[in-house]
Amino acid sequence: MTKQKLTVLIVGLGQMGKSHALAHHNHPGFEIVGLVNRSVPDLPEELRSYPLRHDYLQALEEFTPDVVCIATHTNTHADMAVAALESGAHVFVEKPLAANVGDAERVVAAAKANDRKLVIGYILRHHPSWMRLIDEARGLGGPYVFRMNLNQQSSGSAWAIHKSIMQTTSPIVDCGVHYVDVMCQITDSKPVEVRGMGVKMAGGLPDGMYNYGHFQVLFEDGSVGWYEAGWGPMMSETAFFVKDVISPNGSVSIVMDEGASSADLDAHTRTSRLRVHHAELKADGSPAKADDWLDMHDEPGHQALCDREQDFVYRSVVENLDLTRHMDDAVTSLRICIAADESVRTGRSIAL
Repeated sequence: MTKQKLTVLIVGLGQMGKSHALAHHNHPGFEIVGLVNRSVPDLPEELRSYPLRHDYLQALEEFTPDVVCIATHTNTHADMAVAALESGAHVFVEKPLAANVGDAERVVAAAKANDRKLVIGYILRHHPSWMRLIDEARGLGGPYVFRMNLNQQSSGSAWAIHKSIMQTTSPIVDCGVHYVDVMCQITDSKPVEVRGMGVKMAGGLPDGMYNYGHFQVLFEDGSVGWYEAGWGPMMSETAFFVKDVISPNGSVSIVMDEGASSADLDAHTRTSRLRVHHAELKADGSPAKADDWLDMHDEPGHQALCDREQDFVYRSVVENLDLTRHMDDAVTSLRICIAADESVRTGRSIAL
């Protein structure tokens, strides 16, 4: 069966934008009609033949795409997404959905008002190993303790990218939405309070911005979550990647390969192995069951995950998938991370 072709406009050609553009280029159901970037980017060979524009609104009017893929800085997401939705296009937008909750809700409202699909870039939702982790954790039953972090020892061009992001968005918001979303999927309980702390350890950042932060989120069912994110050349490579879910019945953990580096983009999503621990004890107090080790070495890499993500965009449109829960979850995870950022800046816990 021949796939229905959807025309797509790619906006933002940084690291993620290029990956999404390659996913569209290789997908039989998409036809790229144009690329938009403020400057002239260094593009892979596959993308160099597509028309390049520098003005987004003019490109939107010129190409009238079926889908707009937005991978720009967070503070531009909402206005770009609303403009695309109101023009009649479906939208994929990188996470976080917006720079604040009000703007996120405005984008969701525009998607509903114009009967268009809105997909947010929660790449872990398309990752088979993370899906397995969520299933294993839910099988244990709550309440849960979540221990998660993603620290990155960045230098050179990677540090330049991080400093650029931090002109508007802190690490705990930019990265935190992924892992808070995982917490919410596992506990399926309402978040009620957030407590955050942060430290500025680098120059060249705006007033009030910090490159290290962590927060705790409390859920209605008694679950608690901790998330930590730090960027910069000063960050430690020790325990930079912790992904633990603990329940009264045991725990599920991601175990990285020895020697993994925080600077490796694939290390942010690859799981290597899952360790499932069982809390049940024998009468003599010894463990009743050995830990289960689930090998995940054949999992998809970063580009393959972007390919899966854009295939979900395609299926959302042609199969008319109901994205109500997807959009609501994106707003919820952003609300938690924005509250954490507010807590860092005010020194107060934030009720949700």
